[in-house]
Amino acid sequence: MTGPLTDLPLVVGVDGSEESYGAVDWAADEAALRGVPLRLVYASLWEQYEGGALAHDLGRITDRILADTIVGAAAERAHRRQVDVKVTTEVLPERPVTVLLREGHDASALVLGTRGRSGLTELLLGSVSLAVAGRAECPVIVVGRGPERRPGIRTEQRVVLGIGDETSPAAVDFAFRAAAGRDATLRAVRAWRCPAHESTDHPLLAGEPARLHEQQAAEVLETALRAAAARHPSVRVRRHTVEGPARKVLVEASRDADLLVVGARRREGHFGLQLGRVAHAALHHAACPVAVVPQRV
Repeated sequence: MTGPLTDLPLVVGVDGSEESYGAVDWAADEAALRGVPLRLVYASLWEQYEGGALAHDLGRITDRILADTIVGAAAERAHRRQVDVKVTTEVLPERPVTVLLREGHDASALVLGTRGRSGLTELLLGSVSLAVAGRAECPVIVVGRGPERRPGIRTEQRVVLGIGDETSPAAVDFAFRAAAGRDATLRAVRAWRCPAHESTDHPLLAGEPARLHEQQAAEVLETALRAAAARHPSVRVRRHTVEGPARKVLVEASRDADLLVVGARRREGHFGLQLGRVAHAALHHAACPVAVVPQRV
């Protein structure tokens, strides 16, 4: 471990769903790796975002009792998972997106499950997770229900970094630090396409446009990695240029990864979700946790 990404806590949004408890498990392991505290936050108005499917089952249990039960169970789970990690909890009577975006100002990262308590299986990503990932000022890590991979258990950890046209230095540096903390291999991936109008049916010429675009992809990849690689010389980096749509390439790369890192530009004066198509697809379909790392431009 080369030191935490920051000394600020990891903040986890909990709501009593299995997805949020899975996020607690992942965040507890991550906090132990980073040597930072874990903060568990419950926003008492989750039902307004994720539906009221459980309302009729709650009987006479008040919102406060429910909230205390949920955060208590989450804290106990985190403590059992990583006994040395300091855990604090907070119940806040506000809307979850409002709470989590505010919490993100004093967090090293926000950690969320893919879906909330609504149990709507047709929703691949819950509205809260999507809204926070698209607006937060700190990294947001969304943990799905894929195969469990506990940091520090496997002989070789893998962090995948997607390099796009506008991948920010913040995302690259986050990926290098995440790889360093895990003693992981960093797989940096740049997808490329050969435009249809440049292709030719002549067998002697068919490969030339492809070679040009692949070379350009390799140059973009090297430029994006150069500064961070110099700052983290101990990180093992594998550079990959892959032909295909970036969304498809990164989702495929996530199948053999412990963490997928993508960037998100936050443009001044723009409101609403600022994710981009690649990050949006990764959040919905990746087979491992996804870190969305924002940077203001």
